[in-house]
Amino acid sequence: MLYKRGKIYWCKFMLNGKLYRHSCQTKDKKIAEEVENAIMGEIVRGKYDLPAKYKPEYVFKEVFTEYIRNQSVNIKTIERRKTAAKHFMSVFASDYIQSVTANKIETYQLKRRLEIINLPKNKDKRESEISFRTVNIEIATLYNLFNYCIKKGLIDKNPAAGIKKLNELSRLKTLSDSDIEKIIAGATNKLTKDLITFLIYTGCRKGEALNLKWDDVDLQNNVIAIKGTKTKYDRYMPVSKPLKELLKSIEKNQDCLYVFNNKGAKLGNFKRSFKTACRNAGLKDLRIHDLRHVFASKMVMNGTSLYITGELLGHRTTQMTKRYSHLVPDTLRKAVDDVWGKK
Repeated sequence: MLYKRGKIYWCKFMLNGKLYRHSCQTKDKKIAEEVENAIMGEIVRGKYDLPAKYKPEYVFKEVFTEYIRNQSVNIKTIERRKTAAKHFMSVFASDYIQSVTANKIETYQLKRRLEIINLPKNKDKRESEISFRTVNIEIATLYNLFNYCIKKGLIDKNPAAGIKKLNELSRLKTLSDSDIEKIIAGATNKLTKDLITFLIYTGCRKGEALNLKWDDVDLQNNVIAIKGTKTKYDRYMPVSKPLKELLKSIEKNQDCLYVFNNKGAKLGNFKRSFKTACRNAGLKDLRIHDLRHVFASKMVMNGTSLYITGELLGHRTTQMTKRYSHLVPDTLRKAVDDVWGKK
């Protein structure tokens, strides 16, 4: 069947249950018909080497399902990509993977940007105050999908490459010393107090804290082994004096391997008790992960280099730690004054 893309004629045909498209590379309909007849003749003669010459069309939704099924990343990342797909699937689902262009992705990005701007919670806010992180995750998911398609030989070029990210506000929230005291005091049980304190003293991710085993705690040499991390690399955290006192105050349960447990059972989450602590402390819009930023900010503002801070946080790239670089100028100035200010 002949059809036009712009001024050029294309033909499409079925072979072994798959739809193929081929450019006739002409504006002349008669010549295009001859090209189409030649292709049909090859099919009739049984030349099934056509896939080597013509790429079949693959439906976006089917390819995405296969892409998710073949992912080797952690479950959390897969769930994040599935969530992202809920937004763009209605737009691209029935498209052929080869027909998704950069222009179509940019149009989708613009539509999502306007949707977020018009959310009730963003009413009367300047755009510079609105985070488009969810949209960026959606575009990043599309980018990863098309890279997968390139590896599979379905397409030659990634249409999502080069599409700029939207403004993504950084949640580098930190707490003053008095706020830290308030949130610890605001916890209604010792387990939550201990967890909040531990996260502030170590900068660990929530999952790293909940997965910490007594076998990974060496108070004799004052070091903790952080295993099973997000980056899949183990790291070692020096134990400070207050952290050592905290760990010593936690009663070991012989029936449980984990440091933070609920009557011997491994703790799955403590989001609800954390919210209670925040409410009692009068702190709004604070998340558990923000305690990691509190640790990082304290380290950097106290003169610790970004490199060492990144090592303690378990960052694989310096780019992640550079988010705290705005806290460095005063530290750098002090370092220079310490060396040259005496003259």
